[in-house]
Amino acid sequence: MEIGELAVKYDAFVVTDEVYEHMVYAPYHHTCMASLPGMYEHTITCNSLSKTYSITGWRLGYLIGPEEVIEAAKKVHDFLTVGAAAPLQEAATAGLNFPESYYTELLETYTKKRAYFLDGLDRIGLKHNVPQGTYFVLIDIQEFLDLPQFAGYTDLEFCEWMIKNYGVAAVPGSSFFKEPVNNYIRLHFSRGKETLEAAADRLEKMAKDYGFC
Repeated sequence: MEIGELAVKYDAFVVTDEVYEHMVYAPYHHTCMASLPGMYEHTITCNSLSKTYSITGWRLGYLIGPEEVIEAAKKVHDFLTVGAAAPLQEAATAGLNFPESYYTELLETYTKKRAYFLDGLDRIGLKHNVPQGTYFVLIDIQEFLDLPQFAGYTDLEFCEWMIKNYGVAAVPGSSFFKEPVNNYIRLHFSRGKETLEAAADRLEKMAKDYGFC
């Protein structure tokens, strides 16, 4: 609400990225900024179809905002980007017309995946956050970095080492911090049960090899 009040006070826009609006886990819930009192005229909502409808690679997304803003955005879009293929746009409209039950089932699916993967990490003893939304989890690797064999390692170097030695690919957590944070790696759980099991087994072996499990 405070952000909205400032936007109204100073006649500014709030640009929101709401691509994971349907992947927010109980007891939390998503609130669209534009739905707050007086905020539709001050909000530019960015969204994507790839996450909600599993069509990564189609490169389809959209903006919602005041008419004059969208008209200006369309002109910029025409000059700076290549339009998505018309058949893909037509196909995506089917998803936009899915019933509410689709989104309920989607959230239930990811809630189960989250519980399954986090239970595996807990069993192994790896420290991690509990995501309130999306399908990403941050794992704290500080205990590994404190070992002599990893002295001076960055999170990027640790990720490269983990791929080569255990076949698990992660993203360096420092990619998501402004501060000089170096002790997190990011994994995701938007895969099938067999893949999640295999990842957990490899992470468990890694933890055992270094005395953490």
